[in-house]
Amino acid sequence: MPDLVTLGESMLRFSTPVGGALERATRLDVNVAGAESNVAITARRMGLSTGWVSRLPDNPLGRLVSNTVASQGVDTSRVVWAQQGRMGTYYLEIAAPPRANRVIYDRAGSAITAITTDEVDWDYIGQARALHLTGITPALGPACAAVVQRAVDVARQRNVILSFDLNYRAKLWSPAEAAAHLTPLIQGVHILRAGADEARALFGLAGDAAQVARQLQARFDSHIALVTDGNRPAAACGGGNVYTRECHPVQIVDEIGAGDAFSAGFLVKYLETGDVEHSLAFAQALAALKLTYSGDLAWCTRQDVEALLANTSSGWR
Repeated sequence: MPDLVTLGESMLRFSTPVGGALERATRLDVNVAGAESNVAITARRMGLSTGWVSRLPDNPLGRLVSNTVASQGVDTSRVVWAQQGRMGTYYLEIAAPPRANRVIYDRAGSAITAITTDEVDWDYIGQARALHLTGITPALGPACAAVVQRAVDVARQRNVILSFDLNYRAKLWSPAEAAAHLTPLIQGVHILRAGADEARALFGLAGDAAQVARQLQARFDSHIALVTDGNRPAAACGGGNVYTRECHPVQIVDEIGAGDAFSAGFLVKYLETGDVEHSLAFAQALAALKLTYSGDLAWCTRQDVEALLANTSSGWR
């Protein structure tokens, strides 16, 4: 069985080159994009065995997504194949400062929104060492919310390490709706991750990453609380201690997916060592490297991450 299982939607991402405009695009780059599959792929590239559970349309676009995830060594054997429903997509205009990126989502009625609890192999999830979920999935509709609730219940019953990333999406629900729905799901989770801005918007928590991490852990009784805060230091609160880690200097190519790389990095190191401080350092380095790649994924190797931590180069020889 995999060390780590994730569950959630992946979409096809159509993006312009940096500086391009969607309204005049004649061609777009195509990438597979999804928070949970990003974590599964990145953790697999770092050495964990991983599996990804989802529901995809049984057509060429669904197979494109599944094949892409599987090509990186992730187990996709528990993907549910749907005869109805569509592949969710989003369109990304990648801008350079001072312009902001622009996103258009086209995901309504995607295959995963009709997933049922009967379609999921719960024994598969219950036998993993860790389960990673995000706040995106329950926002997709009642069916997805029911599956996430069942996944949380199974993880708790089977003593599976439960990792939960708030991953708030304003286009899917309001802060009040998200807070009301997510609060019972994240109560007592082993690893709770949030951006400082998300914690502020959903729960009114203020302060730097370390202060917010302390508040998150106390409020939701998590074993570990992780907080990132843009280009400011990230923090991990666990074992009675709070650790912080400065961001690495980086030239940003593509911001999307950095949070997923952070989650994957922390899970990899934590499942290997149980050491919160070292796991935070590994997560921060992996997230920094992700920022240098186009697309949602961190295409670096473990050697690259360890070289950055040692402040050396891992260039090809």
